[in-house]
Amino acid sequence: MDKLQQKINHHFKDVTLLKQALTHRSVGRSNNERLEFLGDSVLGVVISRELYKRFDHVDEGKLSRLRSHLVRGKTLAQLAIKLELSDILILGSGELKSGGYRRESIQADAVEAVFGAVFLDAGFETINTVILDLYQELLDEINPNDSLKDPKTQLQEYLQKRGNTLPSYELVKTVGKDHNAVFSVNCVLTDQNMQTEQAAKSIKRAEQSCAQILLNKLITL
Repeated sequence: MDKLQQKINHHFKDVTLLKQALTHRSVGRSNNERLEFLGDSVLGVVISRELYKRFDHVDEGKLSRLRSHLVRGKTLAQLAIKLELSDILILGSGELKSGGYRRESIQADAVEAVFGAVFLDAGFETINTVILDLYQELLDEINPNDSLKDPKTQLQEYLQKRGNTLPSYELVKTVGKDHNAVFSVNCVLTDQNMQTEQAAKSIKRAEQSCAQILLNKLITL
């Protein structure tokens, strides 16, 4: 954890917050889900404010797409690799055996939890600096003129261009309640006889994961 604190340039006054941020729910009731919930909100505010300041002539729709691109799970998982989080995640025995430390969703959730922990430990201005430092390269590279369409939109447009039936999404299972709920969504491509089921902490994220997987398969056919 010392190495991680150096990487984010913040040394915790209360290091138990950082330990909790790295603890997956497979360990038990004391895990990072509440910190993840908090970190997700803080990240959204920081990135929204920065985009608002950088692109003063860009409309709300494009700003929303830019923000979604920057805070999506895939981007967070890339930050997790940069921070080498997989080396210090605290997982239950089941997740350890199944290689959970390599799973993008677990790493992305941990990044948000770390953000939540920094916010509680040191306040908004500190987490604002931590996030912007980590995102500097991504923010500098982003172009508001890029479409940055989400996977669901890309999949729909891909199928429409080829005259295919549009994808069908169905919520098949919900595990847990309130902010602990995990939603499993099934997506079917009728014409291609393809389907996939993905789970996430929101129906929207699960649908986007399904769309991305199917889109990748279609492109490589």
